[in-house]
Order: sequence, then structure tokens, then C-alpha cells
Amino acid sequence: MNDTPPRPTDGLRFAFGTLTVLPVPVRRWDRAAARAGLQWAPVVGVVVGAAAGAVGAALLGLGAGALTAAVATVAVPAVLTRGLHLDGLADVADGLGSGRDAEGALAVMKRSDIGPFGVVTLLLVLLGQVAVLAELYARSWSSGAWGYVVAATAARAALTLAARRGVPGARPEGLGAVVAGTVPRARAALVVAAVASLAAGGGALGDLGDGGAALGAAAWCAAAVLVGLAAAELLLRRCRRRLGGVTGDVFGALAECAATAALLTLALG
Repeated sequence: MNDTPPRPTDGLRFAFGTLTVLPVPVRRWDRAAARAGLQWAPVVGVVVGAAAGAVGAALLGLGAGALTAAVATVAVPAVLTRGLHLDGLADVADGLGSGRDAEGALAVMKRSDIGPFGVVTLLLVLLGQVAVLAELYARSWSSGAWGYVVAATAARAALTLAARRGVPGARPEGLGAVVAGTVPRARAALVVAAVASLAAGGGALGDLGDGGAALGAAAWCAAAVLVGLAAAELLLRRCRRRLGGVTGDVFGALAECAATAALLTLALG
């Protein structure tokens, strides 16, 4: 094990090299680098969300409809992550839906195929995200684009929370074992506060013409982050009870859960 404290770039490299397909080489693969990397995870969400929102906004500007923009927005992170989180969501759905004990459920999750629970869950989540984004884009390009940035950032903040101290890994190997329990609880709480504050600030900037509207937008954006993280926390607790801890698949499922819940919250605002 490398006992040398990781440099800030080691954490960023770990975050982008692990969570995206961007050509960022991971120079350290140990728990110290994972601790730094998971604290930078929301930055990955900002980049992925901004890329997705930009594509959706560009399509609207070119004359495409809100539904087309929404589909393209959801497709971008799937490409940038090589479907990593979606694959994890499907595997966790199959594992939890199998009705087996922890060992059996983990074995189901490790298979390369996708079962019926995974297929249905993927369809519902993707349809839900597209439907909500279409509604947001119908309001304005900025509502859809910023909404997805907020959701994508909340999704990666959920990974930071899931890697906090006290949350064990379900397997002795794999990504879950490397990152589980690495982030100090105080740091995880600080990341959540920062993400919620930045989401609120961005929401307010989009409505500067009306003080009341700006305040409302800020509140809804902050609420979207917190609701998304609360939904992910409920799923995390379920996974801990059924599986004994977290795996790489669980992290992916938590990200999609948080993103979907955040988007649904924004749609109500």
C-alpha cells in the first residue's frame, strides 16, 4: 500500500478516470487516492451534467423539440460513463429482486446478463428522467440544462456519502472494497452542504429578474439535491441490509436513484 498522502491531482484523476470514459489515467489505485477521489466526485457530476445540458440546449436552439432534447441529454452521460451507473442500477435491481440471501444476491449481480428486474427498472428510470427533462425543457432551455447539472451533481454527491466511514464493502475485492468507508463523515457532510449551496446559487442566478422567483428557484434546487441524496440513502440502507455493504454496482444504482429523485423534485417546482 502507498502511504504517501495523495496529491490533489491524484484525487481528480481517480474521480474522472474511474467515473467517466475521459482519457484521464489513474496513477494511484489505493484507499488514500479513493478517499480524495470520492470527495471530488461532484465535480465529475458538474462536468458530465454541463455536457449533457449543453447538448440538450443546443438541440433546442436548432429547432428540436423538448422531448428530443431530453432524450439527447440522458444519452450523453450514458456515453460519458459507458453506461457504468445504468449497468449498476440494473444489477442491483436483479440482486435485490432475486429474493436470495446476500451471497446469492451478490452472485446474481456479478453475472453479465440483465434479468427482468433490471430491465424493468432501467426502463422506468430512463423514461422517468426523459419525461421530467422534457417538461423542464418545455419551460426553457435553461431550466432543462441547469436541472440536469443539478441532478448529475447530486448523483455524484451520493457516491461521496456512500463512501463515508462506517459503510462497509460487501465484497473483499472490486471498486466497492477500494472506496468503502474512505471518506470521513465530516468531509462527506461538507460536500453535501457545498453541492446544495452551489445548486441553490445557480438556481437563483437563473431568476435574477425577480427576487421572489430567484429565492424560489434557489430553494427548489437545494431541495432537489437533498431529496436526491435522501432517496439514495434509503437505497443504500436497503443494500446494506440485504447485501452487507456496498459494491461498484451499488454505487452506480445510488447515482441513478439520486439523479432521478432530484429531477422529479425540480419538476414539481
